[in-house]
Parts: sequence; structure tokens; C-alpha cells
Amino acid sequence: MPNVFDIVPSNFFNLLSSGSNQKVYSGCLLAIYDVYDQEITYRIPREKVRGALEQYLMDNHIEIDDPDFTGDSTPRNIASQILHKLSQPEVGWLKDEIDDTTYGHNIVLTEQGIALAEFLQRLMKPERAEFSGYIFDIYNRLKNRDQWKDNPYVNAVVAVYRNAKALSGSLKQLSTFIRDIIEKMVKEETLESLTENIIAYCSGDFVREYARLNSQQNIHLYRTSITSSLEKMQKNKATRELTIKTCMDETGKDREEAIELIDDRISQTKRFLTEDYDQIMSDIAKKINVYLRIAVGRARFIQNRDVSARGTVEKVLKYLIENSDEIGEKELLPEEFGELFSFDTDEYIDTDSLRYPSNVKQIRKSQEVATMVITEEEKKQALEKQKEAAFNPYSKSLMEQFVKDQMKDRGYVTSDELPMNTPDDLLRALSAVAYSDDNGFTVKKREGYFEKNNLLLHKFVIEEDKNR
Repeated sequence: MPNVFDIVPSNFFNLLSSGSNQKVYSGCLLAIYDVYDQEITYRIPREKVRGALEQYLMDNHIEIDDPDFTGDSTPRNIASQILHKLSQPEVGWLKDEIDDTTYGHNIVLTEQGIALAEFLQRLMKPERAEFSGYIFDIYNRLKNRDQWKDNPYVNAVVAVYRNAKALSGSLKQLSTFIRDIIEKMVKEETLESLTENIIAYCSGDFVREYARLNSQQNIHLYRTSITSSLEKMQKNKATRELTIKTCMDETGKDREEAIELIDDRISQTKRFLTEDYDQIMSDIAKKINVYLRIAVGRARFIQNRDVSARGTVEKVLKYLIENSDEIGEKELLPEEFGELFSFDTDEYIDTDSLRYPSNVKQIRKSQEVATMVITEEEKKQALEKQKEAAFNPYSKSLMEQFVKDQMKDRGYVTSDELPMNTPDDLLRALSAVAYSDDNGFTVKKREGYFEKNNLLLHKFVIEEDKNR
């Protein structure tokens, strides 16, 4: 098995070891990487790199004590010494080359140097993955056959497998991150630090991304389509043969090994989408609930810590008072002892608790109201209008009859069978679900979603509760 130390130069990690100028060298590497990040190539004239490094040293007032350095301690000389050290073959972060055309010196950021700089950047500023992007890429790629028809192994099987694996890894990182916050939460000692912890949690990018992934961009909306597309690729003979051939060309494996590799990657992708994903999301949801419970509990503990101590003292004193009164020793206590704890409390009526009679308003001027006699027909019409105004088309009894009519003696009705073409139909269906328990029905969720009247709803079935 290959080892990383067989690939990188011998002193590749030495500049980051303890006791060295690790902060200086890591900062210089990131400053150099920023220069290359703004260019179209990783090969830049030495003078430009040295100028950027010199500016970095001056802006951050950096001084370095390295026995290998010679000359004065000016930022320009130190920048030159650092470039020389990072370009040594045994270090291998940079490479000093001579341009064949201009014969000038170019500084090249090596592949290992790029990987190290990007790793340090991720450590300092971790980027939260856009979870839903992985799902969209898998779904759109498989739906658009033109993207992978020429090379189904690389552009479909491998691409889908890598996206599924990347999503799995990102969700696992999210789960671990929440655990770290929970462990920190338990150690919070003040309301200020606790509040900062909660604000950091609520304002974090991962919370918003998790909410999107768990709601409108839910993987359940695409899971069936993705697994179906993968199964079609395996069952279609022409696609299957082309996938095997392109796999053999790309990997150099024989036919049997290629078949095993393809089936393994498709199987892992399907297992993640149908099993592992639900388990990871369930674990994250549990940790979020634990976090919120601990946050509330910790806040109560910090807020009531002093009150709890005072309450314990009061309970002890109350116990002493009650017992001293029972055994008749209360009178034997010194006067200063009684004054200290105020055993005999004075009780009185608070004036705020008194209710004063309200002033009755006097009739200052009489008023005459004209009367009008209505007929029986007019009374009936007014009564009908009141009944019509009070009529509730979504009442409990009407919803019970509505569900029974839709069931048609079958004992159940699915969401696909309920009329929901108009807003009134949709309100009637939702009211039927809301009153289902009171009307003797049970509602069960089904796999998948459907969209009606610009609303995305979970599929469901209403069944008669035979236990009632």
C-alpha cells in the first residue's frame, strides 16, 4: 500500500513541526497561494511573488529567526530567503524554474504545495457543502442522457457515485459538528457565552442548508427517479455493454473486474440513497433536538443557580422553624436569632388587591328609538341569512360524511383519489385530515410528494380505525 511519505519530499512537513517557525511559513504559503489564485497559471515571475510576500511580511509585522537565513533583516531579503527555502527540493512547496523564452526566474507552486495550501485554508475557514447541489447533479445527470451516453461509466456511474459519497461525507461532518457544539454547550458558565453559542448555531450556514435539504429540496423528491434510472442502466443491454467497455478502457481492468466495479458503485449509491441517508438524517435530527434541550436546560440552570441555592437555605430554615414550634422550643430562641431569620412574618392586605366600586354612569338625556314591525316572511328571510352566514362547509360532521363518500365502502382513500383541483377542494381535503382522529379515521404517510395549488404536500392515506 502506498504511503504519503513515499510521495512527498523528505522535509515536506518539517516547516510545520513544533519548535519551528510554523506560523510564519504556513502564513507565507497561504499568502503565495492567494497570488496564484488570482492568476491563470501556477507559474509566476519570481519578482511578483517576492513582492507579494514582502508586502505580507510588512503588513503583519512579521519577524523570523531562522539560522539558515543570511544577510540583513529587511522584508525584501527575508522574502527572498523564504522563497529560497520553500523551493528547496527536500521541502518541495515551490519550484524555482528558468523561463526558456525570457531566461527569467519563475516560481511554480507544486502539486503538493497546492494541496497543502488548500488543506490549510479548509482548516482555517471550513466551507459548508451545498448539500442539495449533490442531489440536483445526480438527478439532472441521469435524466439528461446526452451528458453520459458516449461514456456512461465516467459520466454517469462514477459521477453519480462521487456525488453520493461527497453528500454522505458532508452530512457526517455536519453530524460531528453538531456534536462538538453540544459538548461545548454543556460547559457554558454564563448566559452571555451561552447566547453566543446559540447565535453561532442559528446563524450557521449548515442550519439553513439542512433545513433546505429536509424540506423543499428533500431527497425523497428525487430518490425514486434516481434509483429507477440506475436500474434501467443496468437492465438495458446496449447501455450495460457500453458501460463495461468504457470502464475497461478507463481502468485497465478485465471484463469480470469491470462488471464487479460497476455493480459495486451502483449498489453503494443506491444503498446510500435508500438506507444510509435516512439513518444519517435521523441521527442529525436527534442531535439537533438534544442541542435545543440542552440549550434550554443550561439557560435555566445558569439563571436559577443562585436562586436554587437560596431556596435550599430557605427550606432548611423552614424545617427548623416547624420542628422548633412542635417541640415547644421556639420561645427559647434568642431574640436576635428570630430577627435574623424573621420567623414571624407580618401579613397584610395590599391596597392593590382592593376593588373599588365603579362609578355608574347616569343617563343625562333620554333618547327615543323608532320601532319597526316586520312580517313573518321577513323573519324567515332574516333567519335563513343568519343560518347561511353561520354555515361551515368544513365542519367535523360534514368532513366525516365526505371521507365516507370518498372511501366507497373500501375502508380507505388515498390522497391521489381525493379531489384537489380547486382551492375549496384542497381545504376540504385538509379539513378531512384535521378531523380524522375525531371522526374515527387514521392518517398514514406514504412515500413521495405531490403538488396542488402551488403547495407541496406529502402523500397520505386515510383509513377507518377498526379499533374504535
